[in-house]
Amino acid sequence: MESVRWAFRCGSWSPSCSEWLLAARCVQREEKDRIGQFVFAKDSKSAMVIVPKAGRLLIRKLITEKMNIPWNEIHLERTPKGKPVLAKPVLHNISQKYNFNISHQGDYVVLAAEPGFQVGVDVMKTSRPVLHWKPVLLQKLVKKLTECVNLTKTVIWLCSISSLARQGSTTTVDFFKIMKRQFTDHEWKVIKSAGSELKQLDMFYRHWTLKESFIKAIGTGVSFNLQRIEFHLSTKQMNVEEVKKDTKLLLDGEQEDNWVFEECMLDSNHHVAVALGMQDKVNQESCSAFSDPNPARFITLNFNDLVTSAIPLTEEDYEYWEHFQKKSESPSRQHTLVRD
Repeated sequence: MESVRWAFRCGSWSPSCSEWLLAARCVQREEKDRIGQFVFAKDSKSAMVIVPKAGRLLIRKLITEKMNIPWNEIHLERTPKGKPVLAKPVLHNISQKYNFNISHQGDYVVLAAEPGFQVGVDVMKTSRPVLHWKPVLLQKLVKKLTECVNLTKTVIWLCSISSLARQGSTTTVDFFKIMKRQFTDHEWKVIKSAGSELKQLDMFYRHWTLKESFIKAIGTGVSFNLQRIEFHLSTKQMNVEEVKKDTKLLLDGEQEDNWVFEECMLDSNHHVAVALGMQDKVNQESCSAFSDPNPARFITLNFNDLVTSAIPLTEEDYEYWEHFQKKSESPSRQHTLVRD
């Protein structure tokens, strides 16, 4: 069984009428309705590809093509901690079992899947926080989100943005102050010694993807103290299309040899980390994820790749396209750092 690393650039996807209607037909009806409720087109497109509650395109593609389950027979459930899993009656009837995880941030949705390992993946785009929401609205949203599970990044991010908005500050220095408790002294030393403001932010987001990928792999969510984990980087400079797996994890000050972390950049702004943890006590040398000097690379998919194995589940609904066309792409004001 092979490793799976897929990415889809939803930020640049401008679906045609036929694409959007086909995509809507290939997800469950309740999910189609949920997607239609998003205010902005960017969020609707992302939700069509990822899977917050039930089967959507990217995970359905994995299950159909790698686990040989027909598209229209897939039924996904959620664990108590929020991770999507195949329903047990289906799971008992398949011979190839993958653990998988997804992430969406910036312009990309990513999926990582591996047989026999705990899997967590995270993607982050180098950017400043969005500060156009009123503090009182952010506080209400944070309160609501903290009642949910497995939302470590979202909750901490919104708490930080809310604090910055109350202070009327948008500087990187102030942002780092708010995020101070999420990293160890060693990690902050590495982040702040990276060089320019942009390089410091790059290093910050790189560390964040590592932490988030581990938290998602173990499935503990917001209850985990992020200062318990510390990452030591052997490769300081990441380049696009390179995959590095030489970063080490310390848990409560002790190096964890049963975990490997794959790092790469999808482009000059998007960092990705994949956390792989051994589920059984086996010889690491026999595990390709630990021993393979050429780890799997992310493959960027297009829309046709997503639906190549799809079977429509509902009838065509042209009003759904008309409703989508009326949406704005995204909020009008954002603060983002971009490279020359």
